[in-house]
Amino acid sequence: MFKKILIANRGEIACRVIKTARKMGIRTVAVYSDADARALHVRMADEAVHIGASASSDSYLRADRIVQACKDTGAEAVHPGYGFLSENPTFSKALAEHGIVFIGPGEKAVTSMGDKITSKILAKEAGVSTVPGYTDIIRDAEHAVEIARGIGYPVMLKASAGGGGKGMRVVWNDDECRDGFTRASNEARSSFGDDRVFAEKFIEEPRHIEIQVLADTHGNVIYLGERECSIQRRHQKVIEEAPSPFLDEATRRAMGEQAVALARAVDYCSAGTVEFIVDGQKNFYFLEMNTRLQVEHPVTEYVTGQDLVELMIRVAAGEKLPLTQADVKLKGWAMEARVYAEDPFRNFLPSIGRLARYRPPVETATVRVDTGIEEGSEVSMFYDPMIAKLVTYGDNREQAIDRMADALDAYYIRGVSHNISFLNALILHPRFRAGHLTTNFIAEEYPDGFHAADVPQSDPIIPVALAAVVHKRNEDRQAQNPRFQRKPREEWVVIANKVHFPVTVRNVAHGFEVLHADHIYRIRTDWRFGDPLVEAEVNGQPVSVQIDRHRAGYKVFHRGAEQELLVVTPKAAGLTGHMLEKVPPDLSKFLLSPMPGLLVRLAVREGDEIKAGEELAVVEAMKMENSLRAVNDGVVAKVLAKEGESLMVDQPIIEFG
Repeated sequence: MFKKILIANRGEIACRVIKTARKMGIRTVAVYSDADARALHVRMADEAVHIGASASSDSYLRADRIVQACKDTGAEAVHPGYGFLSENPTFSKALAEHGIVFIGPGEKAVTSMGDKITSKILAKEAGVSTVPGYTDIIRDAEHAVEIARGIGYPVMLKASAGGGGKGMRVVWNDDECRDGFTRASNEARSSFGDDRVFAEKFIEEPRHIEIQVLADTHGNVIYLGERECSIQRRHQKVIEEAPSPFLDEATRRAMGEQAVALARAVDYCSAGTVEFIVDGQKNFYFLEMNTRLQVEHPVTEYVTGQDLVELMIRVAAGEKLPLTQADVKLKGWAMEARVYAEDPFRNFLPSIGRLARYRPPVETATVRVDTGIEEGSEVSMFYDPMIAKLVTYGDNREQAIDRMADALDAYYIRGVSHNISFLNALILHPRFRAGHLTTNFIAEEYPDGFHAADVPQSDPIIPVALAAVVHKRNEDRQAQNPRFQRKPREEWVVIANKVHFPVTVRNVAHGFEVLHADHIYRIRTDWRFGDPLVEAEVNGQPVSVQIDRHRAGYKVFHRGAEQELLVVTPKAAGLTGHMLEKVPPDLSKFLLSPMPGLLVRLAVREGDEIKAGEELAVVEAMKMENSLRAVNDGVVAKVLAKEGESLMVDQPIIEFG
């Protein structure tokens, strides 16, 4: 077994690998860029090596510097995590030339599966079901239209070297096909330095289900069940679970056996994932093979009881797999939610900044938090804005969902925007709970984007009652001060969005009673002054609510809903209707940048007449092109930004006349 390994990655996956290596008695080496000098993975590792500037191209993508770091520290092997150099055959070859083991598959598997066109040809030869399509390179936009007509709309245009949803467009007619080809080619060139695009039939009502495979160098290949990854936004996974609520045992076995056949065809070793698209009749088609550890691997670990990182390390060290296909048993249900620093109420704009306060849920046997940050960490503009992967486990799907909702309630993050409201809305959605999932779920259920009204509340009085209890405790403490000399109050009014909730809050044995509209809420809590997380029992049910002081009142977060509450006396409540409101400025005369990014194209000039729906500008953020279009007819009065300019959030680009 290796004595020392280097992790060629950062963030949560680097921390994840370090934990397993430590458990195995293996010393670890972290690498870091300027932006990550004080990152958690750097401090967790036994050693750390600086490899360059903040941009990935100057650090985590520099194979030569990582190889040198191995030589300098005596690391015998490298775990690449996911992303960066994890599927780069040149990197693994460079390691081999210096006698360093790559903890992953061989060059043949990485090369053949890394190209989507080649991989589909190999899959078909191995007897794996494939999606009808055109696997040669599309020459230009008109050629794309010709191919799409032959396949039959709708058609998916995909970058050959793509991944993560980049260089991918669904087109439904000739015009969309021409535009989609241009966009996909541009994104592919920007992201991968390879603008080749191919086409395949777009499967309607699709599910994204993937099979985890594991292989050693002794010819043993097994599959460890499936993961349901259909809940996606812009082709990026949001919620994953294992097993799938859709598959039966026969379909699972057929998919698993085809995944194993493909792995054998490319002499695969290590952990890998074969992704399939599955239609409503359980017909399944090969999408691609990821020759690395997947982001969502923890759900498979929960339901199989296997540590995939440990197995990868053991296989790389030449050991045989310690289990056979007959040993693989799926038990219980696991669910993973990706917690991102982004604002779901502003079209999921990435949020950059420092985590001023950070408290993840307490980890237990059924709650797992994979993260690479801590309080005070910086969410950088240079990398993916993932904060953590939150994973829960239950005896069944309903229990895993309920535990996820509770864990999300307890996840306390301040300083950056986050997507917890969106995650909570997803898992509590009736259609999600029923298991009626497709990759179109988010687009169908939130066609106009995500809004505060989309957050479900089973009982909106619970946060009101707990805010009233917190307020009463604060007031009672003040009343005990001889300087104030006043009797503790029981009658209060909680005001939320101008709606008044009269409540009576009484101290009782072991807690409080809150009376509202003839309903009694019996509350028991060990809440301490200054703690923003209120954990309580409300009528016998455990509840977590986040309550922060905010202006004259409180900001309360529960089940994904954030609201401002004002707790006042009945007399003060009667006077609030006379308060003046501050009217926000009118910004409708401006085209604002919805995100930090690069203005790659301006489609209009001063004096141009524009029509609703017309493209005005294109902003590139995180290597994705975002088209900004006119909402109304009008005239361009001023152009306030230049092509090539780096834009801030809400920076004006165009002023309308």
